[in-house]
This record gives sequence, C-alpha cells and structure tokens, in this order.
Amino acid sequence: MLTDENAMVQAPAPHRPIARGRAGAGLLAHIAVAKFDDHLPLYRQAEIHARDGVDLAISTLSGWVGAAAAAPRRWSTCSARTCWRARMSSAATTPPSQDWRRVWAGRRPDGSGSSVRDERPYGGVRPPAAVCLASPDRRGERPLAHLAGFQGVLHADGYTGFQRLYEGGRTGGALIEAACWAHTRRKFFDVHAKTGSAIAGEALERIGALYAVEREIAGQPPDERRRRRQDRSRPLADALRARAETILPQLSGPSDLAKAFRYMLTRWRALTRVFDDGRIRLDNNPAERPLRGVAVGRRNDLCAGSDRGAERAAAFSTLIETAKLNGRDTEASLRDVLTRIADHPARRLGDLLPWNWTPLTQLAQAA
Repeated sequence: MLTDENAMVQAPAPHRPIARGRAGAGLLAHIAVAKFDDHLPLYRQAEIHARDGVDLAISTLSGWVGAAAAAPRRWSTCSARTCWRARMSSAATTPPSQDWRRVWAGRRPDGSGSSVRDERPYGGVRPPAAVCLASPDRRGERPLAHLAGFQGVLHADGYTGFQRLYEGGRTGGALIEAACWAHTRRKFFDVHAKTGSAIAGEALERIGALYAVEREIAGQPPDERRRRRQDRSRPLADALRARAETILPQLSGPSDLAKAFRYMLTRWRALTRVFDDGRIRLDNNPAERPLRGVAVGRRNDLCAGSDRGAERAAAFSTLIETAKLNGRDTEASLRDVLTRIADHPARRLGDLLPWNWTPLTQLAQAA
C-alpha cells in the first residue's frame, strides 16, 4: 500500500494543437507555412514527405490544416481589432480566379486597409499589422461589411466595389478616398512596354519624379512630409496634369494611352490627396503584397475547395503576413502560437501578436 510520501504524482498533460491529434505544433506549423507562405499545395507536400519515407495522405494533411486553423482565427481576430482602430487604410482585391472565391485584403498605415497598419513611412511608433479576409465574391457589400467599423482615409485602387464607401452608404459615414499612383503608373507602363510610346515614357518619367521625392522623405514626420510634397511634388503633379489635358484631345479615344490618361484624370482629386496629408503613401502597394501570395497559391492549388477553406487561408495569411511585417520568422511564430494558444488566457491574446511576442523558450529561460 502506497503512503503519501511515495505516492506517484503525474502532472497534467499539456494541451495539444489538435485534441487527441498525433501532429505536434512544429509539424503543423511547417505544413501551414509551406502551404500559405511558400505556396506548396498539400499534394506536393505529401510527395516531398514520401521521398523521406513518411507516408502522409493528402486527406490527413488537409484535416490537420483545418483543425489547426482555430488558433490563427482567434489570433487574426485580435489583429483585426488592432487594425480597425486606424484613421487611415489601404485596400486591395484579387482578380477573378478559376473559382468564384476571393480573398480580400487591405493595409492600414496610421493605426490604419489587408487591412494593414504601417506607420513606418512617416516615422510612427505603432507596429505594422496585416489582416486578410475571405469573401465569396467581389460584390460591393463585401468591403462595406469588412470596413464597417473603420473611419478615415481609405487608400485603394479603382475597384468599383469601394465606391459605396466614399458615397456615404454605410453606418459610419463616408470614407475619404486616396487613389493609388502605382496603379496609374502601371497603365502607362503597359502602353510603353507594348508600343514604345514616347508620350507614355514621358508620363512614366514624371511619375518617377514623384517617387524620387518619396524616397527622400521616407521616415520623416507627417508635417515634414507634407511640407516637402507641397514644395516639390505638387508642382510636378500639376505639370503632369497640364500635359495630360493638352495631349488627351490629340489621341484616339479608344487607344490604351488615352485610357491611361483618362484613368489618371478622373481620379485626380483622390490621387493628389497624398500631398495634403503626410501620413498617406503614394500608393497602396502594401495592401497588394499580401495578395500576391494569394494569387500564387491559387494558381498552384488550381482552385479553392470551399468557403471554409478560404477563411482558413485568410486566417493563416493574416498571421504570416503580420509576422513578416514585424521581421519575425513565420514558421517559428506559428509554431509558438500553436503551442501556447490553447492554454493562453483570452484576455491576454494580444501577448501573442508579433510586436508583443516573446518565444516560449525565452520565457522559460527568464523564469
């Protein structure tokens, strides 16, 4: 008979990323990052593991990814709340795919629409964050719902689905539109690449001069950025507009070059808003970058299997893109989140966001 002194005591087993699952946090993180960051479809990963003598069925990998997505969903919800407090945002949408599913994303500079918040261009102190969201189509009510809690400046391309946001057809009132110079430049670039047009080349040079100013003022405070833009960028932009208004009547209306000038002129007010606010970027490229991976992954996967799968992809992409913005190792971040989140208090979920995150190994050493 055992006495109290020699009784056996066993500590409770730690929570696993998947209840009663065989896969640990390290393997799950490796599979998820390979799929959503390196864009290796699960069937290719199964082949890679098979070469190492590990038999993992595609259905098994798919089940693991789906079960492990609960943690990134909780994490991405917390990150989204952080981003939606911004006063400035940039946004982007994916083009049509083989399937009807889309992933919507935007980026916020000032506490700001992947959504992404990124204050670094104007010397802000708050850390950058990205949020990717899934929707079944590109109808205008999707961004209307996604940005329901946001107020301020929306930095986006010319996607018509954003128009209702600027017209006051939402509860929080109309957003302020800031257009994208990179999308404007791309119109002229495509014409120049196709035809060698000297007029398109001249437009590219003029827009390039605006970007040269931006490189000089990167990291400067908003007031200084605004002052430099007023002194140097606005005269350059005004000269570009005057040149466009002179040339446009001389061009064939249906030509791509005329379309490029009309695209620019119809958005002129939104394009030049950047010169009046030092927090606004010249383009919304930060919002576009997370979607490049989405496009690569969609092409490799051939299609999205379900709405639920698209939502999982958005959650994992949010975690991965935010980790990248903060200079974190994406696989290490996800592994640590999967290891800790089941036991982590919900009220302290923000501790696991990349800008607050301390790896579990460091916490153990400090203890």
